[in-house]
Amino acid sequence: MNKREPERSGCVAGQCLCGAVHIEIGFPARWAWHDHTRASRIAHGAAYATYVGSWRKRFRVTEGEDEIARHEDKATRTARSFCRRCGTPLFYERAHSPHMVNVPRALFDQRTGREPRYHVGIDELRDWTYAGEPLAPLKGFPGIVWERPTRKKHRQRAAMF
Repeated sequence: MNKREPERSGCVAGQCLCGAVHIEIGFPARWAWHDHTRASRIAHGAAYATYVGSWRKRFRVTEGEDEIARHEDKATRTARSFCRRCGTPLFYERAHSPHMVNVPRALFDQRTGREPRYHVGIDELRDWTYAGEPLAPLKGFPGIVWERPTRKKHRQRAAMF
């Protein structure tokens, strides 16, 4: 390989929950972020969605293209595609960024080459979202951890003695 030639990047594969749809993006992904917006929260049924962005030319459906359903929101000029069998969100597109395809990070078992270091819609973050509070094992329930309630400090009563 000539040192002046750029190294060819590989691909990373992902799939929906039922395995009907397989996708591939170029490695490394363009970028990654956590999306706290109401739209992504509701579309994923989760506190937030984590995405990796791929250049459209480095994204492809490798299996199950006929199993993909698409919802277009004309007001926001966005489209969300999902598996029509299992409902897994597959990719998200925005008209103002036609050269990019945003894919839920959870679809990939392997590394995508980008860590999610950005937050979109942080002003829409819900107060019930886990924010890294200390967790402890729940006695009698293996694999379950919980957030212990904090003890309120009682005010010392002045000169009661």
